[in-house]
Amino acid sequence: MMPLEARMERRILPATATRVARHTPEAINRRIAAEIERSIRFHAGHPDRIDHRLRELDAEWDIERTLETNAATLALGGTLLGIFADRRFLALPMAVTAFLLQHALQGWCPPVPFFRRRGVRTAQEINRERTALKALRGDFRPVEQAAGGDLRAEAALRAAAA
Repeated sequence: MMPLEARMERRILPATATRVARHTPEAINRRIAAEIERSIRFHAGHPDRIDHRLRELDAEWDIERTLETNAATLALGGTLLGIFADRRFLALPMAVTAFLLQHALQGWCPPVPFFRRRGVRTAQEINRERTALKALRGDFRPVEQAAGGDLRAEAALRAAAA
């Protein structure tokens, strides 16, 4: 019997959290990871700027939101052009929805490389930076200091929500 890790790698549908990164060239993944590390190192020396960066991260669009907006715009535009200009434009929303389905299942579709090269990150990449900044800010100290399971759980939930 194959180890669980090897079976997971052979899955037809990749894990949601890693599917985009798996279909992104390693050089781009490394560049994004290096940018996260630079941000954390900078903010370790400038803790007064952490709150501002966290607000920026809250406003950052991840790859999913970017693709959804792009797909909706193209599908709506193609539908309207198909209705009011030429029925052949209806091929555009058909193609866009097929690409969106492909992305939902595999984590890749033709626009993904375009957006990833421009630095659009996954939610997991954004959350990695957010969590590291919150750790620098000390948000998790109350969890470490809490005694007992329920108190630790409450402190962890408060830290996660901060």
